[in-house]
Amino acid sequence: MVLYWNRPRECMERGQLEVLQLRRLQKTVQAVYHNVSYYREKMQEADIYPEDIRSLADVVNLPFTTKQDLRDSYPYGSFAVPLSQIVRLHASTGTTGKPTVVGYTREDIDAWAELTARGICCVGGGKDDVVQVSYGYGLFTGGLGMHYGAERMGASVIPTSAGNSRRQAMLMNDFGSTILCCTPSYALLLSEILKEAKIPVEDLKLKIGIFGAEPWTEQMRDEIQKRLQINAYNIYGLSEVMGPGVSIECPEKNGMHIWEDHFLPEVINPETGEPLPDGQIGELVISCITKQGMPMVRYRTRDLTSITHEKCACGRTHARIARIMGRSDDMLIIRGVNVFPSQVESALLAMGEVSPHYHLVVTRENNLDILEVQVEVSENLFSDKVRSLEGLAARVKKEVENTINLGCKISLVEPRSLPRSEGKSVRVTDLRKI
Repeated sequence: MVLYWNRPRECMERGQLEVLQLRRLQKTVQAVYHNVSYYREKMQEADIYPEDIRSLADVVNLPFTTKQDLRDSYPYGSFAVPLSQIVRLHASTGTTGKPTVVGYTREDIDAWAELTARGICCVGGGKDDVVQVSYGYGLFTGGLGMHYGAERMGASVIPTSAGNSRRQAMLMNDFGSTILCCTPSYALLLSEILKEAKIPVEDLKLKIGIFGAEPWTEQMRDEIQKRLQINAYNIYGLSEVMGPGVSIECPEKNGMHIWEDHFLPEVINPETGEPLPDGQIGELVISCITKQGMPMVRYRTRDLTSITHEKCACGRTHARIARIMGRSDDMLIIRGVNVFPSQVESALLAMGEVSPHYHLVVTRENNLDILEVQVEVSENLFSDKVRSLEGLAARVKKEVENTINLGCKISLVEPRSLPRSEGKSVRVTDLRKI
């Protein structure tokens, strides 16, 4: 099997890599200063100019970019090149208002394909694989991002997109898919569909899963690997920066390699904006240092993680970010306690007595916040006696409360009663008026 491994770049010595990063950062800062009005205005307000970027450490003097900046410049105000040079438009799925638009030059698309190909190779994929891409296509970057990478490395691609799950299961079996790319919650749904369709997992050729676009826990990885009998890997990306393929795990499964020849990562305190040292959890900030169409400088992702620059046992030298534990703007504050859905998921899956499907509902009664955790019970347990279910609810309550350090209400619900997602899963309903 021929692997698409860009060894000279992925294993660069740290000193050489930093020289390359600085040169590319300086070029990018020049481009955005002269071609994007809000960058120029922000830099002038901060009294910093392109010539002031003399080292990588100087990046902290540059102003942050936020999603609001992109909304304010809708649709094309963030582009650093004329629209005639933009060959592809994507848009993020904003929950309110208009989406954030991203544009790519032909060179950007080529670099994107290179990086997603690197990622697929990183987890053991090659030209002999059959890659089923079950991320959404269209304006969402997931589908086409993985599609181009798989084609770049010479693999066969099945562009199933999201949805029509029974057909997906049939094609997975009939076409001999070896790699599945989708959200982790959709991978769980497909495992249920396969079971319903009486397609034995043992008969599939599936061996690798590349899952991202939503936070998921190590316990969920174990569950997916057990159900589909595959090796499951974590991939990370976001539309504003590029799309999928910004970083990905290697077989060590000890953090996701972020391709530092294209991106300059930082981790900051989300409240103060101050840089944090390796190993401390904070908000990931990314500067694009090769993008032409729409370079992001110090883009606040709102994703919470930590970073390490230690060389990985796989031989790659690029920094690794830890599993995304949630978003700084999606964190629930309940009675003064910070709660992330991933904490609840970790507690539930560690028990092994309930299904991996859950939903959090937050309400406010008499000025007191109430957290309800709705958990699906497996079919064999749901048919048990009421006393057995009461005992299970008590055990779930204890496990969750010990994990989040907060009292909560546990509601055991029927199998398959919680909504399934064919895209990003929605784990929280906050009904408080805050």
